[in-house]
Amino acid sequence: MEAVGYDLNGTPIHRIFLRGEGIRAAVLTYGAILQDLRIAGHDHSLVLGYPEFEPYLTDPNYFGATIGRVANRIKDGVIFVDGDQYQLDRNSPDGHHLHGGSNGTARQCWRVVDHSETHATLDIFLPDGHMGYPGALTVQARFSVLPKQTLSVEITATSDALTVCNFAHHSYFNLSDAPTIAGHVLKAAADRFLEVDECGIPTGKVSDVTDTVFDFRAGRRLLETERYDHNLCLTDQRRALKNVARLSCPKGKIHMDIATTEAGLQIYTGQGIATGLSGADHTGYGPFSGIALEPQGWPDAPNHPNFPSIVLPSGQTYHQRTTFKFSQNI
Repeated sequence: MEAVGYDLNGTPIHRIFLRGEGIRAAVLTYGAILQDLRIAGHDHSLVLGYPEFEPYLTDPNYFGATIGRVANRIKDGVIFVDGDQYQLDRNSPDGHHLHGGSNGTARQCWRVVDHSETHATLDIFLPDGHMGYPGALTVQARFSVLPKQTLSVEITATSDALTVCNFAHHSYFNLSDAPTIAGHVLKAAADRFLEVDECGIPTGKVSDVTDTVFDFRAGRRLLETERYDHNLCLTDQRRALKNVARLSCPKGKIHMDIATTEAGLQIYTGQGIATGLSGADHTGYGPFSGIALEPQGWPDAPNHPNFPSIVLPSGQTYHQRTTFKFSQNI
């Protein structure tokens, strides 16, 4: 573990290095961010990230961050919990609530609980009323490098009052050494997707993927002419860890298999990444430099009774887990 800088409040930020069987990772205590991820035999980082800490303080892309207490969008920042209305922080340019608000978990310093060569456990406390949410929430994130070139991300949370909770890991992946993800192939076990409006807010309509550009069941090549920022509906409730998706680089040399407990997979092809950002490996980032594959509950769930619930009762434990397993064809 090493010191890398300070957040805007003057809190020291540290980077924790993890190493396992053919895999290396670096995690920041700011935002519980996965800054770097590498596998043996491949020279480039598999995730987008800045080589230094300072750009993360103003990063609009949420590179590698742990997003909460509710990931994705909530229309007008309004939710109802047990019949009571709550006005959340409206931090998106169009007046909606995005990724837990302007001071969500991606914008705060987490505490190191414990760490070893193969894992790091971080936690954070969100007081009652933070970003408008009811209930004081205690959150823990654990990053582990496992055998067979696997990264595990596990998030748990408990609240002292009825609340809502929906975390997401927000890494952008690029499995090649090319500047964009064009030609990557995505396969995902989802037969439905959520239609959204011009602001990315779900309309409430759950549609069949058949004969649409959202049908990834047999594998679909990513093109820069197709822009995604949508939720693929994997299931109607959280379940035991299950393989749900595979991303392969253009020449099929590296594959990433995703298993998760979550009901949805948000896919965002990074079309909003600004041109000219300086990334890892002295790489210049821009639109489509990476694809964010974010296991989570369905977005704006509190405002759609037909969506899987993200309500967390007092005293119960929220628990999600996702694994990213890498393989190579030599």
